[in-house]
This record gives sequence, C-alpha cells and structure tokens, in this order.
Amino acid sequence: MKLSRLKTLTTLALCVISGAAPLIADETSLAADRKQIEQLDQLTAVPKMQAAEGFDSTPQLRAIYFDALDWKGKPTKVFAWLGLPAKTEGKVPGIVLVHGGGGTAFKNWVQMWNDKGYAAISIAVEGQIDRRPKGERKEGAYWQRHKWPGPTRQGIYGDSNVPLKEQWMYHAVADTILANSLLRSLPEVDGSKVGLMGISWGGVITSTVIGIDQRFAFAIPTYGCGNLATVENQYGRALGNNPTYKQVWDPMLRLNRATMPTLWFSWPGDKHFPMDKFAMNYGAVKGPYMVSLIPKMGHGHGPPWKKPDSYAFADSIVRDGKAWCRQTSVKRDGRTFSATFESSKPLQTATLISTTDTGITGNREWIESSASLEKKDGKWIAQAELPKGSTAWFINVHSDKLTVSSDYQEANLTTSPSK
Repeated sequence: MKLSRLKTLTTLALCVISGAAPLIADETSLAADRKQIEQLDQLTAVPKMQAAEGFDSTPQLRAIYFDALDWKGKPTKVFAWLGLPAKTEGKVPGIVLVHGGGGTAFKNWVQMWNDKGYAAISIAVEGQIDRRPKGERKEGAYWQRHKWPGPTRQGIYGDSNVPLKEQWMYHAVADTILANSLLRSLPEVDGSKVGLMGISWGGVITSTVIGIDQRFAFAIPTYGCGNLATVENQYGRALGNNPTYKQVWDPMLRLNRATMPTLWFSWPGDKHFPMDKFAMNYGAVKGPYMVSLIPKMGHGHGPPWKKPDSYAFADSIVRDGKAWCRQTSVKRDGRTFSATFESSKPLQTATLISTTDTGITGNREWIESSASLEKKDGKWIAQAELPKGSTAWFINVHSDKLTVSSDYQEANLTTSPSK
C-alpha cells in the first residue's frame, strides 16, 4: 500500500473515532481554491435589488434584498438595510457594514453612519433577516431565515470539508463584495469613497475581503483577524489541523495585497482574537494602517459603535486621504519605550498599557500607567518606563475622546515598522 494512501486511511480512521469531519486536501486543489477566492474581485456588476416587504422602511432607510451567488444550484439573496444621510449636498461617502456572530443586518448601525454623513449598507451574511424566530427558538437560531438563504456559519470554518463554493466564508466574502458594488452604484454615493467595517466574525470577513477587493477606500477590521491556527483558544483548537484554513482562507495569505488605509480596532482584553495575532495582521498589509486598542472596551457590536474612533478615522480618509493620526516609529532602549506619531489633531495625553503576565493576551492583566508626551519638530513623542518584567506593551495617545495606539510589542515579538 502506498504511503499517501495509508495516511489518508489513517486520517479517516481518526476522524471516525473522534467524530470530526475529515479534512483531506492536496496542494493542487488548495491552489485552485485560492485562485477561485481571488477571482471574487470580479463581482463588480451591480446586483439586482428589491424591496423587502413588511419592514418599517422610508425613502432614506430601506430594507432590501439583493441577488447573490447560487448555493447548491439555487439562487440566493442577501437581506440588508440600506440608508442615505437625511440631507446631502453632492455625492456622499459610503460604508459596507458586516456583523459578527449572532448578529444580523442592523438598522441602527446604518443610522449611526447616516448621521455622520455616510451612505451605509448593513448586510446579513447567514441568510437571515433582522427579526427573531417565531415561537420556540431553536438552538443557535437568533434570527429568522428568509426564502432565499445561502449557507450559515458552521462553527469555526467547520464546513471546510465541502466544496469551496458551498462554504459559508466563500458566500460571506462574495456578499460583502457585492454590497460594495451595489452601494457605490447609487447616484448619491461617491464610489471612490466607500469603506468597509466588520465586527468580530465580520472583522474576519473584512480582513479577508481587503486582500481581494481593492476598490474599498478604507477598512476597519474590528476584533476579528487572521493567523488564528496557532492561537491557544477555541480558534487554534479548531484550525490547527485545518489545511483549508491555513492554505486557502487565512487572511494573512492576501493581506500584502491590501493597499487601502486600515484601522485595526480592538482592546487588549479580547479573549477571541489575541493582540500578537492582531499585530501580525496589520504588520502584513501593504497600505498605511492605524491602530486603536482601547482598554476595557469589551467585545460585541455595541462597544465599537459607541466609540468615536471608527467615524473619525473614516472622516479623515474621505476628507484628507490619510488617517488623522498614525505611528511613525517606535523605539526601546532598555526599559524605556517611546513611540512617535504624526497627527492632524492636537494630542493631550499618553498612556502606557503593559502586562507582566504570559499566555494568551486576553487572559492577562493589563496595567495602565502614565507616559510623557511632547511635540517636537511637528511630531508627537510619547515615552514611558516599562515596569520590570514586562512581557507586552503599547502606548496610547489621546485627542479628546479619540485613541491611537502604537504597534503592539512583546519581549520576543516586534511588528514590522509602520508604513
């Protein structure tokens, strides 16, 4: 018996014993799948849309469906809320919004961006609408499904053993790109100023899409990121032996193609997406990036909605073509750590966030301590003394209620220099 055949049978036997779905892939098929994913950038035609009946819509804020890719030979549609600012003069910027696990197309998220002067479309990427199921709710059924659904998420890339075009992530990425094509086609919208924001699983989708669709003017991956196969939590356990994730889906495979400005938005206590992995993602992008790590922010849809940071970042990109603030360099000399920033807004204070703990970053205790801040030769220099035994750290600078972070640092890890 050939060795490759023996390995295949052994893998199948182990899967039967463990109850896991077998993940068998060869280099040729994985390469073909990667190419098919990259070809999703061709979804530039405007998808047909129709009104979603029975929702409290207005001419400015509408519930809609738009046509998406076929799934298992059947046509699918995506439910979304599509909104425009109340008053516009000329064309307005826009943003595509992608929910996280347990979420849907959120009407109020669209309204928040409309209030900031943006056209916005919030999409539901699991074949659902924004209504709870009637009667007794089945486990995991947070929202009603409509008549034309695509696949739902199966755990953490749990459908990696089915054909690529039947996988949830394939459709979620396609839905996001199609939403971009739809939003930028509206006569009220400036197609050159359409951004993307995704939260948690939506952040994973965003991190994936920005390596494929270069039409986005900016992107805001929130919490979610790639490089998760070695995380010491549920992601690493699910993905450590998943070749489809590691060689086909990991956003890190394509982040060097992401040319648009990005804001990487999270908090050091996040238990799902660790800071070291998050840092490797923004260190890999080709375009300029900005980081905002806000202590005690929490994980969910609400916390980033309520913070002003995503809106201020988007405003600076569509107005000035660059982030209002960004780190230009970091330096460590013994226990002295400094970070230099360029900012179009005045900075008032700086804070060192550090830990002496080890293990996954979301389980560590993070301590805030004072840092100095001075303006010199047009740049802002923040500096602090690291506590003895520090294992990880970064500096936050503040302009009123806005927060910008230096690159996350570890004693044995340094991200690539800012671009």
